Amino acid sequence: MKSGGGPMKEEGMICYLFHTALAPLAAFAIFVEADLTMMSSAKIKSVDFYRKIPRDLTEASLSGAGLSIVAALSMMFLFGMELNNYLAVSSTTSVVVDKSSDAEFLRIDFNMSFPALSCEFASVDVSDVLGTNRLNITKTIRKHSIDKHLRPTGSEFHSGSTTTALKHDEEDDEEYGEGSVSLNGHNFDRVTHHYPILVVNFFAPWCYWSNRLKPSWEKAATIMRERYDLESDGRIVVAKVDCTVEVDLCRRNHIQGYPSIRIFRKGSDVRDDHGHHDHESYYGDRDTDSLVKMMEDLIAPIKLESQMNTSDNSSTKLATGLKRPAPVTGGCRIEGFVRVKKVPGNLVISARSAAHSFDASQMNMSHVISSFSFGKTITPKVMRDIKLLLPHLGLSHDRLNGKSYITNPRDSTENVTIEHFIQVVKSEVMTRHYKIVEEYEYTAHSSLVHSIHVPEAKFHYEPSPMQILITENVKSFSHFLTNVCAIIGGVFTVAGILDSILHNTMRIVKKVELGKNF
Repeated sequence: MKSGGGPMKEEGMICYLFHTALAPLAAFAIFVEADLTMMSSAKIKSVDFYRKIPRDLTEASLSGAGLSIVAALSMMFLFGMELNNYLAVSSTTSVVVDKSSDAEFLRIDFNMSFPALSCEFASVDVSDVLGTNRLNITKTIRKHSIDKHLRPTGSEFHSGSTTTALKHDEEDDEEYGEGSVSLNGHNFDRVTHHYPILVVNFFAPWCYWSNRLKPSWEKAATIMRERYDLESDGRIVVAKVDCTVEVDLCRRNHIQGYPSIRIFRKGSDVRDDHGHHDHESYYGDRDTDSLVKMMEDLIAPIKLESQMNTSDNSSTKLATGLKRPAPVTGGCRIEGFVRVKKVPGNLVISARSAAHSFDASQMNMSHVISSFSFGKTITPKVMRDIKLLLPHLGLSHDRLNGKSYITNPRDSTENVTIEHFIQVVKSEVMTRHYKIVEEYEYTAHSSLVHSIHVPEAKFHYEPSPMQILITENVKSFSHFLTNVCAIIGGVFTVAGILDSILHNTMRIVKKVELGKNF
C-alpha cells in the first residue's frame, strides 16, 4: 500500500502547498483591482454637475411647492407660445424696382356683359403710350349674344372684321329712282311672312354711309324689280326702313349701326315665339353689281312655281364672309384675354366699323364685370398657400369682379362713356413650396363721362415701376430646441432664486419674532 499510494500523496501535497503560496497573491490582486475601480469611479463622479443631496437632508416647504407649481405652469405656457411661434408662418416684405424684362407682356383676363351692345359691332381695342394700337382683337376673344337678363341666347357669335372698308359706287349726279319698298312697323311682319326672300336696308338719313349706299341700293332694287316682278314672280322684295322714324322696329331687330342690310327668309326662319325671324346680316361690298349678285344668289335656288315654299338655306349661301347670322338679341358677353406691354395703356370696348355709323344718343355701354384680373391665373391651392403667408394678399387682384355699371341714355341727350382708372402693382411671393409666384393687385376708380362722341367702356391701366417682394422666413428646428431649453432652465433657475429669497426671508422673520440676533 505504501509503495502504491506514496506518489499520489506527494502530488496532493504539492498542490496544497501551491494553493497556499498563491492565495496571498490572489488576494492582493483582487484588492488592487478593487482599489483601481474605486479610484476610477471616484474620478468619474468628481465631474458630476448634478450632485445629489440625500432626501433625509432636504426639507419640503409649502412655499416651495407653490413656486414649483407656478414654475411648471409657466414652463408649459412659454413652451406653447414658442411652439406656436415656430409653427406660425412669417415673411419679409420689401419694395424693389420691377425686374420684368422689356420683352415681358402683361396679360389681362376679363369677362364682361353688355346688355345693350350688339356682338355684331362689339370691338376690343388696345393702345398704349408707346404707340401700340390694335383694333378689333378677335384671336383671343369670344363673344356670346345675351338678353337683357344677361342670359346667353345661342352659341359663340362670330362677327368677323369690322374695320375693312367696303366698295361703293362712284359718286355722280346720275338720277336714280326709288326702287325699294318702304316698310314700317305695320306692314313689316306681313311682308316678311309673305315673300320667300326679303332684303332690308335699315338706314338713317343723317348717316354718311347710308347716303353712300342709297344710290346703289335703289339701282339694285330697280334692277331686281324689273327682273323679278312682285306680281308675276314675287320671289324677292328689296325694301328699306328709316330708323329715325321706325325706332321701335329697328330696336326690335337690334339695329345699332347704319346702314344694316338684313336678309329675312320665309318658312323655316319663322319661329313659333311671337313670329320672330332668324335672319342674317350682309357684310359684302355695297356697289350696285355686288348687291345685285348677292340678291341673284339668294333667289337662284327658288323655283318660280314654289315661290311660296321654303327654300333650302344650305343652297343659298353666299361667299365666305359676305353673310353671317344676325344677332338674335341686343346684348353681348365678351370674354377672353389680351397681352399688353408693361406701360400705361388703354383697353377699350366699343361699337366699331369702317362702313357703319352709330347714333351716340342711342348707344348704351352699361356693363357688368364678372371677372377682371392681371397676370397669369393662380390656382385655388396656390392662392390658399399664399394667404397662409399673408392673409390680406390676393384680396385686390379681382377688385372689379361682380361690379355693375348701368346707365340709361334716355336720362340725358348726351351719351355716357364709362371709364375705369386702374393702377397695377406686381407682387412676387417666394414660399418654401413654390419658388416664385407672381400676383398682380390693383386699385380701381370709375367715373361716368358725358361727351358728344360714340360711348365706350374704357379701362385705363398703369403698371407701377416698383414691385413688392415677399419672402417666407424658414425657421430652424435647432433654434426652436435652444429656446425650449432656455425656457425650462430659465424658469427653473428663477423659481429657485425666488424660493431661496422667500425661505431666507421667512427664517429671518421668525428669528426677529423670537428676539434672536442674526
